[in-house]
Amino acid sequence: MQNKFSIEQKYLNPIVVSKLNSLELKARLVVEGFKAGLHKSPYHGFSVEFSQHRPYMQGDSIKNIDWKVYAKSEKYFIKQYEEETNLIADIIVDCSNSMNFKSDANISKFEYSIILAAAFSYLLINQQDAAGLHLFAEKLKVSIPYKSSRSHLKTILTELNNIKPAGITSISAGLDEVAKRINKRGLTIIISDFFDDLDEIISSIKRIHYKKNEIIIFQILDLIELDFGFGSDKTFVDLETNEKISTLPFQIQRAYQEAMNDFLSKFKNECLSLGVEYNLITTKTPFDKALFSYFAKRSRLN
Repeated sequence: MQNKFSIEQKYLNPIVVSKLNSLELKARLVVEGFKAGLHKSPYHGFSVEFSQHRPYMQGDSIKNIDWKVYAKSEKYFIKQYEEETNLIADIIVDCSNSMNFKSDANISKFEYSIILAAAFSYLLINQQDAAGLHLFAEKLKVSIPYKSSRSHLKTILTELNNIKPAGITSISAGLDEVAKRINKRGLTIIISDFFDDLDEIISSIKRIHYKKNEIIIFQILDLIELDFGFGSDKTFVDLETNEKISTLPFQIQRAYQEAMNDFLSKFKNECLSLGVEYNLITTKTPFDKALFSYFAKRSRLN
């Protein structure tokens, strides 16, 4: 009898990954699970060009062909060296208290975001690209300029491992601080639940976009935040202010869903109008969806 999950599916499952001890191990297995499962996934046929390889072109020296890759794929790829790669990516993560929410057996939005940020950092630096990290709540808490060394990856993973969700949300303030630090054209990855004033958020995204940066948005939500399926009467506690309110969820569920759908639609449409890639991700979504979005964006940058 076969296991319910293949190896690559297992290490793309958020709950399974969250049980591992080391953040670096989590990041590595997510990336390797994605790479191993790509040809079996709905993305079959999509050509992922990792920065250490590129397709062979007429005029290239055959001495640089990677014959091991050819043996597996029957396609010619050239080994690509560090000086040939120059992608710069800033990874921005919301670490406010609202990100600490989770329902049932799910992992929290914060934990999902940290693993995702670690996977992106691992992927970028192992491709000899440069990654920077910025963590914010009501203000910017951590800002690490981009580098591409292995020791830099350790620094990023240490900061991600040590940060704890705290403080109120001020997405606009955090993004504006990061925008001031961006001095080269590159890729900006923003990970948050985006529960804040939408007009201010869009204004801040525009400031980053005006610097000719490509942007990928990952809006991380718990499934219950989408459908408000709490059922019986509940007392809700604001994770940032500790304010409490008691209500019968089923009485307001429809109005909540309509308001949430309006919020998400407006946010998505505003992003699309700017050419910003928008992704709605739940904490149950396998990590490969987010990683594929990154590769799709990167392929358009090359």
